[in-house]
Amino acid sequence: QVQLVESGGGLVQPGGSLRLSCAASGSIASISTMGWYRQAPGKQRELVAACTSGGCTIYADSVKGRFTISRDNAKNTVYLQMAAMKPGDTAVYYCHVLAKLNGPAWNNIWGQGTQVTVSS
Repeated sequence: QVQLVESGGGLVQPGGSLRLSCAASGSIASISTMGWYRQAPGKQRELVAACTSGGCTIYADSVKGRFTISRDNAKNTVYLQMAAMKPGDTAVYYCHVLAKLNGPAWNNIWGQGTQVTVSS
């Protein structure tokens, strides 16, 4: 069984910063992509940022220059450093991992989600 444990969400004022963490544990053979998605009320889930085998270079246009994603392969952990936050960043943030478990197929694995609220 594979588990993603997210932490770091909460309430922050506009212009403030938060850091999210997501650690993957369990019977994981290999991980390809680790990333973060978010879903605001009434909206579809959207990609925020992701690290692939080519590096941590994928960002939504709305967060470029403000958010930084990083990955610790030794710990199977991905981080999202969020700065200069705006009310529009308010959403439930979900960790996503693309991994091989006990076979050749790649599996999409999701965290439980962590609430991020940007408000004064």
